[in-house]
Order: sequence, then structure tokens, then C-alpha cells
Amino acid sequence: MTNSQSLPASRMIFRIYCLFLALSLGACSQAPVQQSKTEQSIVNQIEDTALDTRYSENLEKLLYQVSQSQEIPLQSLEMGFSDAKTIPSIRKLVLPPSSTFKKNWLVYRKRFIEPVRLKAGRAFWEENQAFLSQVEQDSGVPAPIIVAIIGIETIYGRQTGNFRVKDVLSTLAFSYPDTPNKLAREQLFKDQLQELILMCWVEAGGKLPAKNSSQGVNAARFQGCLNQNSSYAGAIGLPQFMPSSIRQFAVDGDGDGRVDLKQSPKDAIASVANFMKKHGWQTGMPISFPVQESAISAAKQLADGEPTLKFTVAALIEKGILLPEQGDLQRGGVDPQSKALIVDLPYPDKDGLDQAQYFVGLNNFLTIVQYNRSYFYAQSVAEFAQALGYKNSSVVPVEANIKTPNSKSATEKSKIKKPAAKKKAKGH
Repeated sequence: MTNSQSLPASRMIFRIYCLFLALSLGACSQAPVQQSKTEQSIVNQIEDTALDTRYSENLEKLLYQVSQSQEIPLQSLEMGFSDAKTIPSIRKLVLPPSSTFKKNWLVYRKRFIEPVRLKAGRAFWEENQAFLSQVEQDSGVPAPIIVAIIGIETIYGRQTGNFRVKDVLSTLAFSYPDTPNKLAREQLFKDQLQELILMCWVEAGGKLPAKNSSQGVNAARFQGCLNQNSSYAGAIGLPQFMPSSIRQFAVDGDGDGRVDLKQSPKDAIASVANFMKKHGWQTGMPISFPVQESAISAAKQLADGEPTLKFTVAALIEKGILLPEQGDLQRGGVDPQSKALIVDLPYPDKDGLDQAQYFVGLNNFLTIVQYNRSYFYAQSVAEFAQALGYKNSSVVPVEANIKTPNSKSATEKSKIKKPAAKKKAKGH
């Protein structure tokens, strides 16, 4: 009995000793690390507090400026932003890629021109066929271009973002990450935040200037507009319009008296067409053409990355970069003196060496670039639209219409039936 009682006691003493030893060793080995983590945590908390303070002060300043310039009651604005907050993850998402990152046109293209998105595009077109045809007739912007843009932007509303737009824009306006273009980017998002406020004020029933009255304004609707979801950059709805673009170019396509880019496909379709038309889309003109293999070196010398139309079509034909017979004649073709640019789309090959595909971009290519400032994006829209059946009309000077004994005019060639475009895409 005594032995049986003393055995547990000795084990207990041994365990206590082991625990004491472990704690002592642990304290020796881990104390400096714990101290370092604690110090770093305190530093981070101080920095976060300073950021939050600056954020609140700058937001209050902007709300005051909007209140003064548009005569909107400051209290109404402050109530709308009473729960606004910064989103740390947004700051990471807008950072530029690392210096080791290589642009890859082939990967980008594969992401967007792929079977699932194309199938959704055909379904969207079929569901809205009559309205798309009417918009194309009224605006001159082809239906497949409109369908391609909405498909690439959000897969027809499936991916419109899950951040509150007022949080996104205020975060980027007052807490943009430290990058070389920080000041310019912050100003851009300050402007967009102001545009959001004015857009939501009007949508809620308010007038501009408000003459220091909130009469007629539905406070819940104002708050709902500020709280709607957007992308991590503040773009809204099926076509991903920024607030300034909504105010300037969005239109009421379904005739219900308001613009709803989130729930109304007709509003989205009409708004995309209006944006493209207002940015110079030329009806019946082509978008881009691949550079001839034999003229790659000539095109490479002319590719400067600047989104400017600077080379005449005639000069590019003379250099062999374009061929007169590319595409079909439409409305007499493009004037030989009209301008174009050389588009380079880089990608690394299987050995990691830098390569590029080259295209001649015309006015309509640059119009798409106004929608999203990326050559990758513009060429993807062009190829997505072609996969849906868009006919890229051609760069053909008037001289190409002259018949020779052994050739047909380009107009006659355009009457020859072509095989239907394959629906399968190689696959951004």
C-alpha cells in the first residue's frame, strides 16, 4: 500500500521537474524571439493606427470638399461613409508585378479565349439577340465586339467583384501602396471616389448642386449605392465601368428610367456600345491584322509601345508589313493614308527566351485600348469576337480594286463564300 502510494508521488515530482526544466530551457531559447515578435507587433500596430488616422482625416477632407463644391449637406455624406474602412488586401492586389515577372501573351490569351467563356458568350448573344442587333444598327458597334467585352470583363456577370466600392476607392485614394506612381494613382482614385459620391447622390434622387438640401434623397438607396460590390479597382457591373465612366457613358438600355449595370444586360450592352462609339469606333472598319512573317524584323523596329496611330497604311504596305489583300473590302476599304500602330505582344518561349507576336492595330484597336489600357486586352477582344463570328474587314487601298487579267478585284473576292469559322478556340 505504501509502495503503491509513493509511486504516483514520485512520478508527479519527476513530471514537475521535467516541466520546470522544459520551461527553463524554453525561456532561454525562445525569449529573444518572443521579444522580437512583440516589438514588431507593436510597431505594426503603431503604423496601422497612423494609417487609419490619416485615412479618416483625408476622407473627411474629401467629403467636405464635395459638400462645398456640390452644396450637398455634409451630414448626409458623413452618414454614408460612417462605416467606411480600408482593405489591406486591396493594397497588395494593385501592386505591380515583380521585376522577374515576364509578360506572357499566350497565357493571357488562353485565360480569356477558352471554351467556357465562348459558350457563355454564345448563350448571352442568343438571349439578347434582338436587342444586340438594334444596338449594333443604332451605334455602329458590332454585336460580337460588345459580347466579347462583357465576356472578358465578367463572364456576363459571373465575376463582378466582392468588395464594397466605397471601401475600395477610399483605400486606394488615401492608402495607396508605395510605388513610383503613388501620387498619380491616389489622385485618380480620389477623382473616382468623388464621381462615386455624385453618381450615388443622383441615383438616390438628389440633384446637383443640391443647394444644401437632402430633400428627395432616399438615404437607404444612397447607402446601398455606396456599398455595392466592385472589383478590387472599383469597377462596377457586367461591363466593369468605373464611376466616372458610368456618369459619362452609361445609358438606360431597357427603358426603366435608371441605369443598372449589375442586373440589366440591356443597360450593360447599350452602355458598352455608347462607350465605344464615343471613343471613336469606326463602323465597318477592321481592328488589327497579324504582321507578315517576312516582315517581323521591320515591324519590330517600329514597335515602340506607344498607343498612338503614327504609320500610314500605305507605308506599312510598302514595307511588306501589311498586304493589300488582307481581309475583305467593306465600304471601299480603309484609306491608304489612314493611320495605324505596331502592336507587340511578348511571351517567353519554352527556353525562357523573349519572343513576341506582332500585329498592325488600326483605329478600332486603339478604341478598345481606351476601354482597358492593355494591348493584350484589345487583341483578346478582337480574337474573342472573331471566334463568335465577327468579320474583320480589311486594309485595302483603292488601287487593290483594279483588275488584272489573272486576278479578281477585292470586291469580287469578298463575294466568295468562306467556310464557317471554327468555334473551337485555342484558348488569358
